[in-house]
Amino acid sequence: MIKIYGMETCPDCTYVEEQVKGNNQYEVIDIGQHVRDLKAFLRLRDHHPAFNEAKSVGAVGIPCFVLEDGTVTLNPEDAGLRSRPINEGATCNIDGSGC
Repeated sequence: MIKIYGMETCPDCTYVEEQVKGNNQYEVIDIGQHVRDLKAFLRLRDHHPAFNEAKSVGAVGIPCFVLEDGTVTLNPEDAGLRSRPINEGATCNIDGSGC
């Protein structure tokens, strides 16, 4: 099963979530619904190099995908999904740019 960390208020996350509805190969974890899920995501984000670029540009790093082999990626295509088209707006960043 592929885990997807995201939030319902993130347009990139909801775009991905729409693609996996009803597909039991994916588990969507909304980090805004329970602090235990937020903590699990933050432990991953704080220590995994897959987030280095996202953090350097002020991005949160969601949606995040943990593949069945343990690979962590921020690229939906690596999880067999599509990224939200660029013409639909910028990604959400901590510095207030995007979204």
